[in-house]
Amino acid sequence: MKNPPAKPNQLITKEFAKQLNLNYNNKKQTNNLKAKSVEKEDANAIWYSIEELEKYIHYAKTKGAEDGYAVDGIRFYFGVYPDDEKHGEKAGLTTLFLVPTGKKVKSKTPKVQSFALVEEQEEETVDIQSLDPMNYGNIGRPPSLIY
Repeated sequence: MKNPPAKPNQLITKEFAKQLNLNYNNKKQTNNLKAKSVEKEDANAIWYSIEELEKYIHYAKTKGAEDGYAVDGIRFYFGVYPDDEKHGEKAGLTTLFLVPTGKKVKSKTPKVQSFALVEEQEEETVDIQSLDPMNYGNIGRPPSLIY
């Protein structure tokens, strides 16, 4: 490969991405009813540099093609960091992670059915599970950002 993509520094495992999203969904369902002695102001915005986004897009397109996908987008998921010391000041706070999407590339071999060529239906766009999601953008710190 002439220009292999540099692996982005912000990749996370698919398992951690699922945990972040589940934590987010659970947090919103309970409407933050947990009483805490010190409330932290949660993120209301996430920022990624153009350079990191371009690097991630290059990674997704290249690795996605290697895995047989036509990458067509990026899906953004909300998550919440686990509420433990390992995640420091981010513990319990909202995050946003990115997952490449695309369609599996079909073989170009025509199929014959009842002596007529049949065109295969395109699959719908799906999250590409073989690629790592990207996380760790910069969150909007207090005072909160207003759009």
